[in-house]
Amino acid sequence: MFVVESYGLAVVLNFITMICWGSWANSKKMLSADWPFDNFYWDYVLGVFLLATTLGVTLGSHGMVGRSFFVDLAQVAPNSVGLALLGGIIFNLANIMVVGAIELAGMAIVFPIAIGIALVLGVAINYFAVPSGDPWSLGGGVLCVVAAIIFDGLAYRKIQIKKTVEDSKKALLLAIFGGILLGFFYRFVAASMSLDFVDLEKGKLGPYGAFFVFSVGMILSNPFWQKLHKMWHIPDAKTPPEPYFSRGSGILHSIGIGGGLIWGLGMGFSIIASGKAGYAVSYGLGEGATMVAALWGIFVWKEFHGAPRGTSGLLVLMLSFFVVGLGLIVVSKI
Repeated sequence: MFVVESYGLAVVLNFITMICWGSWANSKKMLSADWPFDNFYWDYVLGVFLLATTLGVTLGSHGMVGRSFFVDLAQVAPNSVGLALLGGIIFNLANIMVVGAIELAGMAIVFPIAIGIALVLGVAINYFAVPSGDPWSLGGGVLCVVAAIIFDGLAYRKIQIKKTVEDSKKALLLAIFGGILLGFFYRFVAASMSLDFVDLEKGKLGPYGAFFVFSVGMILSNPFWQKLHKMWHIPDAKTPPEPYFSRGSGILHSIGIGGGLIWGLGMGFSIIASGKAGYAVSYGLGEGATMVAALWGIFVWKEFHGAPRGTSGLLVLMLSFFVVGLGLIVVSKI
């Protein structure tokens, strides 16, 4: 299988992860308002599964080191399968929670809370589980990125449409619990994998096998978590679902699948790079995706057009702390 052998390449792959994780949600914005969330999210999950399978049969099945994709899956121990499945199940619930919170209260409230919690918790958990890199540089980088997320949230607050108190409370709870779950899911996937990607441990998964099993966990859990999404009375979930194959154009389905492919590419590269960069660095760089999403909002979706005075200054501070934070995370392994 293909294995990353240089830290420089690992950093490049993690930056691609950041771009992918900050860009996939554009697929939701591109859909018509009457296309049911259920159908979109099934397309998204299917896209993640297709990407995981594609990476497995291509990069995961060629090369002179490690185990090939199918051999890896054939020898895995049940506990490793369970850990990777659990990672997919947890992520899927967390993702639906965060999407629901955004529908209720907007990015201004949700992203600083959910992604801030996920970033700090995820980096800390993965670092203490498998220490790798200078903790001071890594910690400083995380704090800078958290500061950037806060400035991003303050900027969005200036253009936020007023929401009801009930919706804001519900969004706050969804954001907090979604952020906590996002902070944990990566550790379960990492625990299912061998620490050494070249000389793989027996019974453990390689990166490609772990990602594939993770995607299966998303598929298996999706019907249950979508029912919860409806119980939360999210506005976007009120559109009644339509038969998946009999309604909706190929374009609508391809947009949702494309969103899953983009997010999946980021997840796959993050896992592949983690063997050289370490789990804490890979996860930390990936969660810089919030800033990528902000850039889409600024330059493509024009979300800050006509914003009040002071907004531009907050955005400059956001970008500055973001760049410094990413730099500190990168050099923590040098």
